[in-house]
Amino acid sequence: MSAFVPSAAGGLGSHRVENHLVQNQPPEFAPRDLWNDDVVLRESLAREGGQAWTAQVSAYGALAGDALYALGFDAHRDRPRLRSHDRFGHRIDVVEFHPNYHQVMRSAIEHGVAGLSWREGREGSHVARAALSYLHHQVEPGSSCPLTMTHAAVPVLRQAPALAEWADKAAAPHYDPRNVPIADKRGVTLGMGMTEKQGGSDVRSNTTAATPLSADRQSGDEYSLVGHKWFFSAPMSDGFLVLAQAPGGLSCFLMPRWRPDGSRNAFRIMRLKDKLGDWSNASSEVEFDGAWAHRVGEEGRGVPTIIQMVMLTRLDCMLGSSAEMRMALAQAIHHARHRSTFGKRLVEHALMRNVLADLAIESEAALVLSMRVARAVDAADRDAGEAAFARVATAIGKYWICKRAPAFVNEAQECLGGAGYVEESMLPRLYRQAPLNSIWEGSGNIQCLDVLRALAREPECVAALQQELSEADGIPETFIAGLADAMSRIEEGGARLLVERLALGLQAAALLRADSPLAEAFVRSRLQGGHGLAFGTLPGDIDFETAIARTLP
Repeated sequence: MSAFVPSAAGGLGSHRVENHLVQNQPPEFAPRDLWNDDVVLRESLAREGGQAWTAQVSAYGALAGDALYALGFDAHRDRPRLRSHDRFGHRIDVVEFHPNYHQVMRSAIEHGVAGLSWREGREGSHVARAALSYLHHQVEPGSSCPLTMTHAAVPVLRQAPALAEWADKAAAPHYDPRNVPIADKRGVTLGMGMTEKQGGSDVRSNTTAATPLSADRQSGDEYSLVGHKWFFSAPMSDGFLVLAQAPGGLSCFLMPRWRPDGSRNAFRIMRLKDKLGDWSNASSEVEFDGAWAHRVGEEGRGVPTIIQMVMLTRLDCMLGSSAEMRMALAQAIHHARHRSTFGKRLVEHALMRNVLADLAIESEAALVLSMRVARAVDAADRDAGEAAFARVATAIGKYWICKRAPAFVNEAQECLGGAGYVEESMLPRLYRQAPLNSIWEGSGNIQCLDVLRALAREPECVAALQQELSEADGIPETFIAGLADAMSRIEEGGARLLVERLALGLQAAALLRADSPLAEAFVRSRLQGGHGLAFGTLPGDIDFETAIARTLP
């Protein structure tokens, strides 16, 4: 903007001067090294057993905070498009993406975000892979959906020896977005189709029919699928794990995009979902019209077969929500350190320090619990106690951490004011993304009911929780006693409050065992009542500076 100024003779001259100065604005957030910035992640990787992969995780943190951060904006803005037919009228059912999306996916898969756990299946590999997923989700969360499903599908596929090629290529560090048969690819991605219109989370009410292609159902594993899926995730993938009703009951199947003979499989993408967020990733509705599928597991055992995915996908929901919190908070702190109001920087105002410190405590608690659960998942096949803990803690953590993310991201937006509501900022994208993990892989009520089921039927889960809480020095005895009493009187109507308290106890235990400088503040504010309903309500004698400085150097 400019203005005319009077000439020396007193008249209006034609000389124009700038009167719009850009000042009191923060510099660009990126590039940043997301690994070096994050002391909590560095400590967690070492503490939980993933230190052997420090160099690999560190390299991805630098890449994520620079090139991938920049690529994510266009990958998100230019949403996927469905091309049902080619220009000659042939049915093709192809989903087109911005080229940046494919670059992001290629980087993630080549660096192990989808396959590290399986390619290097030694102790600590799940922890390292969790750290990679956490870093990736901070900058391009939409692509985390196909990465998570590809990762979680591998142990399911390994149940069927005939699908060894699928399992191996899902774990391979190669990304190939071409729509060609698996034989022509070095690596593949996997999607998933469980939900139908009439069922939602009640997958046992699914109506999609699976008809055996062999008269001998005991030895035959090829089927024809007829039906629909209301939510069909990542429809651009090479294959999909689906549930359908076989003669022996609800069963699990791998349905590939291409049949073994090289012909297109008989499924149609009806439309892409117009979602609140998660814009870089495609979700769809599909119909099966005699689609070829390979059964995985026994007939009638579809849910127990695919349940192996649940622990892995729930962990990724925890990691994803933790990542969204982390990135939103980092953006808020960066802004507050460079923006001045009323004569001093935002970060110097007492109330803003309280908000940022409170968010920092919440963010650290989310990550340390997620990484603790990653260690349990890693050890589940070697340690029965860790397996029991992973079984119940993934449901507890998914419920609480994912439930906290939307309010958390909104509070971070508020730290930026109007700038946090504008699409040029990353905050609106994070805000739209934040509710997804609480819905995906089972909503809050489903998680709470699963926890109740574990407490009622699996005493080893109760023992694992009690051990985890009792071994952490610093949790008030009255809190532990109250939890024990609540767990002894299980009732559905009070499940949310119980799971919330369990989650807070586990977060406190994780912080205390990590010797975090924020552990005491967490216990005082979350367990002992020193906290209001909103963020920024910490007791005034909490060390705000340590919490903020620890979050972002």
